Amino acid sequence: MGLETWLLYLVAVTGLAFAPGPNGLLALSHGALYGRKKTLSTILGGVTGFVGVIALSMFGIGSLMMASANVLYWLKWLGGAYLVYLGIQLWRSPAITLERTSAANLGHTTRFRQGLLAAIANPKVILFFGAFLPQFMTPDASLVMQFAILAATFAVVEFSVEFFVACIAHQLRPWLQKSGQRFNRGCGTVFALLGASLPLSQ
Repeated sequence: MGLETWLLYLVAVTGLAFAPGPNGLLALSHGALYGRKKTLSTILGGVTGFVGVIALSMFGIGSLMMASANVLYWLKWLGGAYLVYLGIQLWRSPAITLERTSAANLGHTTRFRQGLLAAIANPKVILFFGAFLPQFMTPDASLVMQFAILAATFAVVEFSVEFFVACIAHQLRPWLQKSGQRFNRGCGTVFALLGASLPLSQ
């Protein structure tokens, strides 16, 4: 991969990382609820999930899903159901406070798992990467090396953007304390709508 191609890819994935999505929203809500340090587990889970999705896309699962309507159908329902569940959990979360609460004791493993599942729950992400990544690949170059470069670049950009979002949310905690229930319900509603739209999408 040439330098010009990599720079173009860097610009593209930066724009993608800033686009609204389940993981950015999760980083925002966890940043407000638990603080930026504890949200690192959530972000690392999401980045791990995205790297896995990139691997699946580059090694042919995207083509398999496009060829098999049944695989895409079931993955849409499973992914959608998880996002709806996550939305319900956010909707039911108590209002944000400045004091330590039991919600702040949510384990690192649980936050990591939530970030991971949010990244892999949407099968359209696999289809997107299956169509997006080949634009920056060279047929005669090592697939493993290209995967390492593309995945590492995306991981660094995605991590940086989500951590930035978490930091902003943490600074807004005093404001969110005044309207915490509405904030949680707003985030939960968006998650639920995203989840409900997956099985209905073409």
